Amino acid sequence: MTVSGSPALDVRNVSHAFGARKALDDVSFTIGAGDFTVLLGLNGAGKTTLFALVTGLYHSRLGSISVYGADLRRQPLKALARIGAVFQQSTLDLDLTVEQNMYYHASLHGIARSVAGPRIAAELERIGLADRKRERARQLSGGQRRRVELARALIHEPTLLLLDEPTVGLDIESRQFLLDHVRKLCAERGMAVLWATHLIDEADENSRVVVLHKGKVLADGPASEVIRSSGQPHLRGAFDRLVQDAPGGKGKP
Repeated sequence: MTVSGSPALDVRNVSHAFGARKALDDVSFTIGAGDFTVLLGLNGAGKTTLFALVTGLYHSRLGSISVYGADLRRQPLKALARIGAVFQQSTLDLDLTVEQNMYYHASLHGIARSVAGPRIAAELERIGLADRKRERARQLSGGQRRRVELARALIHEPTLLLLDEPTVGLDIESRQFLLDHVRKLCAERGMAVLWATHLIDEADENSRVVVLHKGKVLADGPASEVIRSSGQPHLRGAFDRLVQDAPGGKGKP
């Protein structure tokens, strides 16, 4: 929570449909500053739809979303200024250099070049790609491009970071780097993180977990509590039990 008591992200009774198909059904949860929260669900659970709503790509009249007390519908600029996002599909311009991609992002946020320069240098140093800044993005590996997208998302100094399936298609080493780097942001900067994934091993017992299944929240809380309340020995077992008991049957991520 912030000093004022407002959650970093407050999602209340949010529903969203595409025609007759309901993608989200009365979804509610909150994230406090410094929380690493894993939004865990099978493909098709509604994770990407939720991210699209939180980032303003979609709009829904059912329910409310606020970021550090700023309502996304009534104060969109204030709310969105606090958010950094890494989407499931890469959004880098492959024909621009790493540095050019980052300066372009800074310009979209109205950050002067003199201010952006040191921030870009610092973030590239943190992800170990300072020596690749003048290479075109297409010359990087998939894992390196993801690192650049993460660094880019931090240039405007957000306090809430959203990552939608950020490790899809990456090797084990790249996945672990991203997880470690983002957890470090939580610990050192007090940044709130919502990490969406279908991979259970990306959540540990120190994470907060929101289990989303077919548009509904099945569990919300510290992973250790979700495990304990399920009567299972580990998070995979807890997830399977929750999904099995939900309408529609069982599946495994």
